[in-house]
Amino acid sequence: MNTSPPQKPVHKLVLTAAYYLSFIMLGLLVAAEGPALTGLAENTSSTLDQISLIFVFGSLGYLVGSLLGGQAYDRIPGHRVIAYTLLTITVCTSLVPLMHSLWLLLLVLFILGLAKGALDVGGNTLLLWAHGEKAGPFMNGLHFFFGLGAAAAPLILARVLHITGDIQWMFWLFALFSFPLALWLWVLPEPPARAATHENGNAPFPVLPVVLLVLAFVLYVGAEVGFGNWVYTYALTLGLGTNITAAYLTSAFWGTFTLGRLLGVWVSTRLRPATILIVDLLGCLASLGVILLWRDSATALWAGAIGLGLFMASVFPTTLMLAGERMRITGAMTGWFLAGASIGGMILPWGIGQAFVRIDPVAMPILVLISVVVNLLVLLLFLSRRPALELEPA
Repeated sequence: MNTSPPQKPVHKLVLTAAYYLSFIMLGLLVAAEGPALTGLAENTSSTLDQISLIFVFGSLGYLVGSLLGGQAYDRIPGHRVIAYTLLTITVCTSLVPLMHSLWLLLLVLFILGLAKGALDVGGNTLLLWAHGEKAGPFMNGLHFFFGLGAAAAPLILARVLHITGDIQWMFWLFALFSFPLALWLWVLPEPPARAATHENGNAPFPVLPVVLLVLAFVLYVGAEVGFGNWVYTYALTLGLGTNITAAYLTSAFWGTFTLGRLLGVWVSTRLRPATILIVDLLGCLASLGVILLWRDSATALWAGAIGLGLFMASVFPTTLMLAGERMRITGAMTGWFLAGASIGGMILPWGIGQAFVRIDPVAMPILVLISVVVNLLVLLLFLSRRPALELEPA
């Protein structure tokens, strides 16, 4: 447990602001890799199928960082851990544009993935400790600010390319942002760690429902990261945009994604999670249908990307809400959900890279479409089962 000495209390909103800024940083990092893909390929003299390994190594680091970070926040003062992750981000983002060897770049991005995973766990955990049972709206806000960072990353790249013609300053700007944030979190007093509750310690682990939800997270995050990271290259390859307009297209996707996260706060007070998820996934299918039916149209690509961002936005938090509605969520379950999300972000973007080069660029929206269809089927199977809460004695 956290054994740091008592510190002066700090206003919860100050802590919240620090965590929100951290998640802007996380959103910037997650969304930057796709638009920077061709620039990183040039830097390392790599082909597109080779450079797509950055998604595998980055997501593998993210997975390991999430698992190790969860243990670290229980044993080390949380602000020290999150400050170390931001310092690691500062170093890695400074090095990324200087790596001219693919394998050295993959090593740096693996370490960066470790830091991103620990930062993700830390932001959620520390915000929960700061606000306790009233964390709900603040948690929605946290993920909104992640989307804000994700929407800003392609815009930053577009401006950097316009001014300098090189991607390196984008990563150096990230380093300049993360360093003072690390110093601030280092000196901020800790929120009180919530005592672990063991009231459900002897409850049976609902294996099949958890497996279904883990699969749902694999499929959803794979689709989100796959589309978000490849739409820039997709537009360029098919001649549906320039390097500037493709960056704006990517930003439009993440921008509507951010708007959808904000709207999701309101929608979740009026509709049940299952209804929201079904509408969201059907909206994703319709958006992908527009892209595929009019594959030679830049207008259709823009419309589909905007629709996809809007409908994808609330899938992740709503799936968590659905899980909490039908099961008693434990730390072990949450760990598995995050692991599934990391695996999805690793496998599908890499698979898209292989199919993009070896088959056809249109494989990108097709694979995302297949992922959404299977996700919908998994959701319907999950909903067809009795809630695990009903299976436990009162």
